[in-house]
Amino acid sequence: MFSDHDNLSNAAAAAPAPQAETAPNSAHLETNSTLESAAEPAVPAPLAAHAEAASAGQETPAGTTPERTGASTDSAAAHAAAEANREAHAADAESATADEEAAGSDEMSKLLEQYDEKQEAAASHEVIEVKVVAYTEHGVVVDLGGKTEGLIPAAEFTDTEIPRPEPNSTIEVQRTGEHKDGFTILSYLKVLRRRTWEKIEAAFKAKETLTGKVVDRIKGGLVVDIGVRAFLPGSQYDLRPAQNLDDLTGTQVQVRITKLNRRRGNVVVSRRALLEEELHSKRAELMETLSEGQIVHGHVKNVTEYGAFVDLGGIDGLLHLTDLSWGRVKHPSDLVKPEQELDVIILKFDKEKQRVSLGLKQLAADPWVGAAEKYPAGGKVKGKVVGVVDYGVFVELEQGIEGLVHVSEMSWNKKIQHPSKVVKVGEEVDVVVLDIKPSDRRVSLGIKQAQADPWLLIAEKYPVGTVVTGKVRNIAEFGAFVEIEDGFDGLVHVGDVSWTGRVKNPHEVFKKGEDVTAKVLKIDPENRRVSLGIKQVNDIWGDWFKQHKVGQIVKGKVSRIATFGAFVELGENIEALCHNTEIEERKRRDEGASSFRPTTGPLKSAGPLEPGKEYDFKIIKISPETRRIGLSYRAAVKQIERKEIEQYRTTSKSSSTATIGDALKSKLSAR
Repeated sequence: MFSDHDNLSNAAAAAPAPQAETAPNSAHLETNSTLESAAEPAVPAPLAAHAEAASAGQETPAGTTPERTGASTDSAAAHAAAEANREAHAADAESATADEEAAGSDEMSKLLEQYDEKQEAAASHEVIEVKVVAYTEHGVVVDLGGKTEGLIPAAEFTDTEIPRPEPNSTIEVQRTGEHKDGFTILSYLKVLRRRTWEKIEAAFKAKETLTGKVVDRIKGGLVVDIGVRAFLPGSQYDLRPAQNLDDLTGTQVQVRITKLNRRRGNVVVSRRALLEEELHSKRAELMETLSEGQIVHGHVKNVTEYGAFVDLGGIDGLLHLTDLSWGRVKHPSDLVKPEQELDVIILKFDKEKQRVSLGLKQLAADPWVGAAEKYPAGGKVKGKVVGVVDYGVFVELEQGIEGLVHVSEMSWNKKIQHPSKVVKVGEEVDVVVLDIKPSDRRVSLGIKQAQADPWLLIAEKYPVGTVVTGKVRNIAEFGAFVEIEDGFDGLVHVGDVSWTGRVKNPHEVFKKGEDVTAKVLKIDPENRRVSLGIKQVNDIWGDWFKQHKVGQIVKGKVSRIATFGAFVELGENIEALCHNTEIEERKRRDEGASSFRPTTGPLKSAGPLEPGKEYDFKIIKISPETRRIGLSYRAAVKQIERKEIEQYRTTSKSSSTATIGDALKSKLSAR
């Protein structure tokens, strides 16, 4: 058992005898722990966080088994998947000891609490240097200067393993604030504890390697004496979970501090961190001798679903299933077995991440050499379906060369729910080479291209302007798809539903399965698109445009007022706009601006124009393409006034002397 000076408290940590083995080594390893704030509450804290700190630095790379797409799999992604799988197994093994380590943390906390003592403020009890002058039965007498002496109580030496300082030696002590029998009571033990913690903190910050002694076996790990009692979780003793820790008591171990909280007395150490550093160093030496393209000899360490790990003599390389053979491989175990020796070629290696990607098929002839000449783009060939996935099928042209037929390249006019509905594995099919890239080991194939293109017939069968009737097959945010005939859909955009009304929600206009009559507006065989319009079937605007032209005076009823002008109804479902600039002269608009833009409530008028009333307007703009008509109220008023003045002049007896003022007076009196 440890003596009092080796135990921790909430505020002041325990310290060993000056002869205790605390000499650190100079090795350096980066850790993930940081020193917790010394301002935390001074209450005993269980060491349940020790297990967290021990596993916090373990990184589990994410990755999934790459799916074969006819191209060579990226080595880095393959390594990520491989390491993720291995780390998952390691995590399962370590999780079995998590509960045990948590229990060990509680046990460690109880041990610490046995030696708990109240923290003393260093500011009020400063550390001073004194000289040892004598030994007495009450303790060690020291010279404080100024003809005063202090006493270190004998209990500090009899109750602990701390040896008494030599006579005439200079030591550091701390005032306790107590006096007895004319002596100032001092503490030698507390200074030793403080200095020990300072060394521990310095080693933690410098990430130094410490040598400690295993003094106890508790649940979840070990208690190691490094000057203070530290917790070594079982998962941090070795690179792999240790099977038995019971026989380690009394042995010397080298560790590194991964977590430290002086106020709570928590210290977590790791031996695994040092072993990992050593392993990384050995791997780095081997990596210096490796190069891409180098042929190396190794033995198969283990086989997984996605490949095999080959031991090259200190470092494992991944031989991915896509690099085992130029042909399709169902499972790596079909080609390689554990402990099998073989030659492989280094495809890629990463010194920083210490990853090596290996290849076996690269030692044989590459079937992709000359593939572009053998399978030119546009050529029609036969192939065998070797794989069916959600997005298409893989067709083998020859062993080692597979092409992808995307689901969009399987039919001209039918939407394929799943490729398995069209072809089966093992079936022979005619395909057309759409694109081939030997450098990328990719070839794109098409099944529909080996058949006649029905879209070319559709363009001839339904020329622009043809009125068709079909059922609504699907409704989207921007319109509805109408089936012209089996396998061919046309889009009715929301902008082609009505000339006047604005369709915000197509679901309010269309229903699935209902018949719709529309006109063919555009056919694009290349992009497989047909544009339809409903409003173009009954084109009331066309007749109106034929009967009216710019400059003509028309009558219209104001339908509604907006902030920018007035909408005028010129006929059934035919609406035009009279902008504010065309209602009144600018000066008059500025004077009556408040009537144009009320701050609250609906607009009641736009100058002299009121909703529901008819007025004369002059057509100033016509756009048949966009179905827009621009009107001017003020221009109509001026034109009518000029016409009335001319009529007045021709009908007045005094036409030779009549003026515009007379005409206006006559018009006003007539009103």
